[in-house]
Amino acid sequence: MKATEMVLTTTPFVVRREVRWGDCDPAGVVYTGRFPEYVLGAVALYTEHLGEGRRLGDAHGVGTPCRGMSFDFVGTLWPGDVILIECKMGAMRTRSFDIQVNACRPDGSAVFSAVFSPICVRQDERIGTPIPAALRTVLLRHGAYETHMNEGSA
Repeated sequence: MKATEMVLTTTPFVVRREVRWGDCDPAGVVYTGRFPEYVLGAVALYTEHLGEGRRLGDAHGVGTPCRGMSFDFVGTLWPGDVILIECKMGAMRTRSFDIQVNACRPDGSAVFSAVFSPICVRQDERIGTPIPAALRTVLLRHGAYETHMNEGSA
């Protein structure tokens, strides 16, 4: 079976993804519910890259579950279409940070953009905790920028 997802470059970090027939409805258009899978697959590869082969949170002693995810859809996809998914760091707060995701066709036409926001949690109690200093350093080195937005009680 042919791979549907692979890392093309690490600077910038780009994942190549091919749309499978099973990702589509009977009319041949990708189900909206598949787009989070595309984002989660690319983000997993990106954070493993940032963690130097390990899951990023595990490499720094915290869990990093999803706190939020948002999308902006600008194009449709069909079986066999190829998209290039770029991941880069965005805002960093006290406990959470953003990974910006932009997907386009090989010709550069946009398909969707998304923001994936993990939050750091203690592994023993599963409650929010500040981003560890070593992880903060990694995120800043890869382009994160600090913001002081209120994170609520998450």
